[in-house]
Amino acid sequence: MDGPDLRCSVCDVVAGPLDWNCKACGGVLDVDAEHLRRTRPSTALLSEPAQGVWRYLPWLPVSEVLSLGEPTTPLVRARVGGAHVTLKLEGALPTGSFKDRGSALMVRWLATHGASEVVVDSSGNAGASLAAYSASAGLTCHVFTPRASARAKLAQIAAYGAVLHEVDGNREDVTNAAISWAADGFYASHCWNPMFVAGMETFAFEVWEQFGHDVPDAVVLPVGAGTLLLGAARGFAALHESGLAARVPKIFGVQSTACAPLATAWAAGSPEPAEVALEPTLAQGICTRRPPRGRQIIEAVTASGGMLVAVDDDALRRSHEELAAQGVFVEYTSAVATAGLVRLFEEGHLDRSDRVLVPISATGLKTSGT
Repeated sequence: MDGPDLRCSVCDVVAGPLDWNCKACGGVLDVDAEHLRRTRPSTALLSEPAQGVWRYLPWLPVSEVLSLGEPTTPLVRARVGGAHVTLKLEGALPTGSFKDRGSALMVRWLATHGASEVVVDSSGNAGASLAAYSASAGLTCHVFTPRASARAKLAQIAAYGAVLHEVDGNREDVTNAAISWAADGFYASHCWNPMFVAGMETFAFEVWEQFGHDVPDAVVLPVGAGTLLLGAARGFAALHESGLAARVPKIFGVQSTACAPLATAWAAGSPEPAEVALEPTLAQGICTRRPPRGRQIIEAVTASGGMLVAVDDDALRRSHEELAAQGVFVEYTSAVATAGLVRLFEEGHLDRSDRVLVPISATGLKTSGT
């Protein structure tokens, strides 16, 4: 069971392998950065002939594989806002969303360290992903979700054998219910668990390989809890630090105006997420009013030279329709990123000649009929 320490990002206290936050100050935990630097050989990023997440096992903080057949997710070209851009179809992962990158590592780590039961709060995608990988590893999985979540997502969670807890109230009520229940089990929140974020780094590794051992000029991502953005930023930074990439792409995060604590903070020049109200939106998957890693996300975006913006549901719908007309059916939340890209082009933050990559975070089948 040897592996890296988990350290508090605030007070640097070493945590236990099954802790979900710092017991001393409540801060978020990260995989020990020095351990990763020591154990990541610059010449051994790839694990042949594996594909997808586990192709990069030499650079991951776990030593054993838990796989449901994750592929290297495909790239497709599309027109967005009058420019040709590259989309990365994360919906090709086993449960239909990017969350599988994090769940594969997190569940492998938890099972290795003796967990038998996991608890999570989720509007759908994270719950489905954790349920699937928990089933594969033989763990009991409890998923707390808003009663108003998309029925297709709830059906998927239940199909994997997870215990589904539908909660009345808002997203924070669901989180509180899950944490309370987790007093007798392990709270495996994708927002908090450092192994989940580590799994997201494989997104950057795949992009680097698909771009011919290079990186795009910019990456534009939908942001709620921000684990994909943060993991991608860290992955690109690791490639640069190891001399495998000449630079780090600019990172742009896009939120819904219905719930935009990070974009609001960015506009105000604040290093901490803003207090915001939660309004109804089609982009349910990114309605996180208090992202635990908000400060880290703002720091990562700043370091890359990017920015954080927000778009409304009208822009989201237009972008969703534009993608569908080109044969790309996306979850509404995914269309937040392309809608944000249109705004970035129009306001001059990106040029239409830039090489831009946008992850399509989940298949449209997740919310069909919504």
